[in-house]
Amino acid sequence: MAVVAVHQFAQSITCHAWSPDKSMIALCPNNNEVHIFKSSQDKWERVHVLQKHDQIVSGIDWSAKSNRIVTASHDRNSYVWNQERAEWVPTLVILRLNRAALCVQWSPRENKFAVGSGAKTVCICYYEQDNNWWVSKLIRKRHDSSVTSVAWHPNKILLATTSTDGKCRVFSTFIKGVDTKDSKTGTSSDSKFGEQIIQLDLSFSWAFGVKWSPSGKTLAYLGHNSMIYFVDEVGPSPLAQNVAFRDLPLRDVLFVSEKMVIGVGFDCNPMVFGADERGIWSFIRFLGERKSSFSSPKYGSQFSEAFGKFYSQSKVAGSNDADPSKSHGGIHENCINCIMPLGKAKSSKRLRFSTSGLDGRLVIWDLENQQDLSEYL
Repeated sequence: MAVVAVHQFAQSITCHAWSPDKSMIALCPNNNEVHIFKSSQDKWERVHVLQKHDQIVSGIDWSAKSNRIVTASHDRNSYVWNQERAEWVPTLVILRLNRAALCVQWSPRENKFAVGSGAKTVCICYYEQDNNWWVSKLIRKRHDSSVTSVAWHPNKILLATTSTDGKCRVFSTFIKGVDTKDSKTGTSSDSKFGEQIIQLDLSFSWAFGVKWSPSGKTLAYLGHNSMIYFVDEVGPSPLAQNVAFRDLPLRDVLFVSEKMVIGVGFDCNPMVFGADERGIWSFIRFLGERKSSFSSPKYGSQFSEAFGKFYSQSKVAGSNDADPSKSHGGIHENCINCIMPLGKAKSSKRLRFSTSGLDGRLVIWDLENQQDLSEYL
């Protein structure tokens, strides 16, 4: 098994994020609070409770360099939290939204962050030193529905978004006076703020969980139709692939290398996708299983099988005395809605990541024993 540890932090976890040194974790227990836990001798102790939002916290990101936490909530607000001695002090961000904030992520340079919302709008927020507050510039009239996820390109300028209108888009977020033109970023630093670089119409259903590969050459995002999409050479002539699977849809995705992706969602078990030497992506296996569910050529009806799994899973999730062994994943007992990188283990090349879900569990995974996947690492 690839599981290192399983922690039951709450009845349900909406999202989570790690501190820069990975000794603390911030999570939302499906309410308007953010709980911060600290690891001590293999035990987790709650050391802070951030209370400022009025509704469910839908997004958390912890910056790696500046040690700041940004949160987004259904109350249409976002806060940047700075640690001052033993306390976390919030600073309100002026989002100017009339619908819920749904997701948030710091840029790689940490001089700004992006907030996706139910108002069909993306807020690019940056700090104004003169006024001592965080303000936002809005990317409007580009999305036809709620923005479900955002992802920064490594060049710190391009931003990918997914939406419930079924589309994935890439925008320029260059702000004069905040960003600097860099020849390494190519033409993206010459684009105006909010300019749409590309719109991908690959999915005919809601789209979630967009991510860039470490190099920024590949873009991956998810469809609610049990498909995952991979796009290379994002620009005027993109190269797109899609991988269909017969299991329930995914909600979030993570690149662990240029040729390996981990997807999580309603099947309660991380799914591994890999690219071969030709760059062709395919489903490999579930992490908690020894054999790939695609080992048999017999597919059957995708709709009937998915519906059956959803129906039986909903009964298991709604029962307090349910047998965990009946769930497909075995580790998580309900939908996994968040996956975060943990980096490489000390003095090792092992890759680690964490998942959290509606079962209130946080699971730390380690790829050390996945020998059959070593060629993709």
